[in-house]
Amino acid sequence: MFVDSHLHLDFDDFAENREAVLARAEAAGVSAFLTISIRVRDFPRIRAIAERYPNVWCTVGTLPHFADEERDVTADEIIALAAHPKVIGIGEAGLDTFYGNASWEAQIDVLRAHCDAARRTGLPLVIHSVRQDEAMAELLTQEHARGAFPILMHAFSGGHDLAQAVLGLGGYISYGGLLTYNENTAQREIARSVPLDRILLETDAPSLAPEPHRDAPNEPAFLRHTSALLARIKGVPEAELALRSTENFYRLFSKASPPDPAG
Repeated sequence: MFVDSHLHLDFDDFAENREAVLARAEAAGVSAFLTISIRVRDFPRIRAIAERYPNVWCTVGTLPHFADEERDVTADEIIALAAHPKVIGIGEAGLDTFYGNASWEAQIDVLRAHCDAARRTGLPLVIHSVRQDEAMAELLTQEHARGAFPILMHAFSGGHDLAQAVLGLGGYISYGGLLTYNENTAQREIARSVPLDRILLETDAPSLAPEPHRDAPNEPAFLRHTSALLARIKGVPEAELALRSTENFYRLFSKASPPDPAG
């Protein structure tokens, strides 16, 4: 069974068909889900979905796109919300001047607040990083020097140096639909070198659908296209990738409880 370690079940795209989407995912072997916060101020809707389903957890955080409007959110506020039993991570937070237009200063401030919250709670920081490899590696290294915290680089799209920096800090790397795109040969080469015990799988649904669904809305059942490709890249059976990536998820997100095999 697989875990979708990053998706957005609260988005309006799923408002009419969330039950059917989750049913299709479970039929495809995706048994647990981490729905990701992009605005702290919208956290109640994230929390409500996680509370509704026993196999759904959530995070609390601010996507860099919204850093200007949530620059005033403190680490203390994030920490207080993270005390909820279904909150197992901080974020997604990060750096992105390609898709987002929030000020650079606000993105840095917001990311540092999230690093502080992750450090003080021990919860993993889910990182969004787009075309800011050098700045991200430098900031994470600085923040780890103040006290280590777990990190997950989601939908990895960076280069070899950023991958090595993340791994060197004890972090994990998550792969989704981007890995399947024909133009991303460099990403597939990087994935080949990432140890199996540092890999997670995700969809980022409803965004970034994998081939052959690239032009369609994404959903967690499509994780199997990424897993099949990544298993071939790593030279392991897909069943082993399922086992290892699921073990990695519960090791990293240790606040989550894996399902009882006995039911």
